[in-house]
Formats: sequence, structure tokens, C-alpha cells
Amino acid sequence: MKPAQPARPSTPTPSHERHFYAANRAFGRFGMRIFEPVVMDQPHWHGHIEANFAIDFEMVYDVDGHGLTVPANRLVLFWAGIPHQLTEVRKLDGGPHKLCNIYLPLDAFLIMHYIAPLQVSLLGGGMVILPENLCSADQMRRWYGDYRSGDFERAEVIKMEMNALLRRASLGQPEYLRPPGHQIEGDRALSSAHIRHVIAMVRHVLENLDKPLRNSDITTVTGLHENYALSLFSRVMRAPLKQFVIRMRLMRARALLVESSMAISAVAEASGFSSVSQFYAQFKSGYGLPPAEVREQYLRMELR
Repeated sequence: MKPAQPARPSTPTPSHERHFYAANRAFGRFGMRIFEPVVMDQPHWHGHIEANFAIDFEMVYDVDGHGLTVPANRLVLFWAGIPHQLTEVRKLDGGPHKLCNIYLPLDAFLIMHYIAPLQVSLLGGGMVILPENLCSADQMRRWYGDYRSGDFERAEVIKMEMNALLRRASLGQPEYLRPPGHQIEGDRALSSAHIRHVIAMVRHVLENLDKPLRNSDITTVTGLHENYALSLFSRVMRAPLKQFVIRMRLMRARALLVESSMAISAVAEASGFSSVSQFYAQFKSGYGLPPAEVREQYLRMELR
């Protein structure tokens, strides 16, 4: 059965943001903005690694139900496939108080070279702060000028420079606002080839969440023996593949619940659950509340 299409969110996405987000795809498009920060009405999610640079202000995020304070003038990266919401802006004295956001498509991030531990950390739900001396407001403005030029080559240079920046950041120990759920923790036997196999499996899962996903279907993309691929995935992600798939389905379902008016049965189907009863059981186990109550909570928040 073809999954039901997500309904339009109750709060329309601003026109200048619509081309960045794609509710039915794991991956969005490359984009960049510098703008006056605005508190968000509700959580949302989209198919990017998002980089935030808060120029002379702090902000508070709700990330998958957890409150986090993002410091001023530091580049922070996270996987935007996890529901997130800007809930508070704390302006410091003086300054332009602008927020710079970079939207890096997940697939573009996954093919960047020499940053495998960072890739795994962000996909595991980590929120990373880069060292202060690696990035500045002036760098953000230079990249924004390149992006606004409309020149394809200059846009590609931004991505190359981001790769170099992330590679340099990866030379040291990462600083986390939100630690990843799964970490490599010094396993020197894992090579970049191992990580690429895991990333290929993650990519396949994200692109096919609305479909049945058997272990054999997912591991086929690696070309490895199924049992070896499953062992490798568990070793890197610190969770079995089946558990990871359920977690990604639940994140997708939670996002659809709070950003659309889809019927709960349609949310279950669009998130790949085989039955509504299975969805209810998994959702309550994962979030502690049934789907209808989670939606009701966010509706009450909007009315405050």
C-alpha cells in the first residue's frame, strides 16, 4: 500500500525555507541563511546536517524533548532529522544578533572524507560544538556571500571548505552539547571502510523508512555477508540494526505527529510500522506516552 502523504503543517513553512525541507525524503537540499532569530511555534525536522552560528546571542533548543543552550559565536552541528525547536533567544549586549544556519544535505555529509567518527556521532544524535578558533562570524558571512552569488562553483567550494573545517575539528576530542547515543569510544580496529559500510546501511534505512525493512535488504547495500554486516553495524553504532530502524521510525513518527494533522494510523503507515497496534506499543515504549498524548502536548504548547 502506498504511504499516505503528510498533511500540510498547521503553521505553514515560510516561503524562503520551503525548498530546504522535504517531508518525504531523508535528504534535503544545500542552503544557507543569515537572519533575525525567531522562536519556533513547534518542533520540525528535515533532511540535513544543520550548522548554527549564533552571532552575539545564546539560544535554547528543545532537541527530541531535551533542553539545550547553544552558546554565542560557536559553530554547532546536529542531525536535523531529529525533531528540534528553537524555544528561547537570549540576546547579549550589543552586536547584530543574527543567526547563521547552514543546511548540508545528509547525503553530502555522508560522503565527506576523513570525518567518519563525526558522521557516526551526529547520526547517533550527538550535537557537536566546534572549537572557537576554527570558525568566526566573518567566515559565515564569506560563505553566505558565496552562496548568494548563485555561482555553482562557489557553492561547491563552501562544501569543500566545510569538509576541511570538520576534518580539522576531528583531529581533537569533540565537545558535545548533547552526547551521541552511540560512540566509537576508541575502537582502533574500525577503519574508514567499516564506517562507510555502516553509513551505507544508515542511508538505506533513512531513504526507506516508509517501507518494510528486513536486515537482509539493508545489509545487501554493503556487499558484505549479512551476519558480518549486522555485527559491524552493532559495533559502530552501539545498537543492533533492528533497534536503530525502530528508533528512526519513531523519530519520523514523532515529527509527523507534531508538525502535521495526519491521522495517527497514517502516521504509523508513513513511518513504516506494520500495524497501528505495533506503532502504539513501540511509541509508548520509546517516549513514555501514547501518540495522541504527545500530539496533545504540543497543541497545548501552541496555545500558550
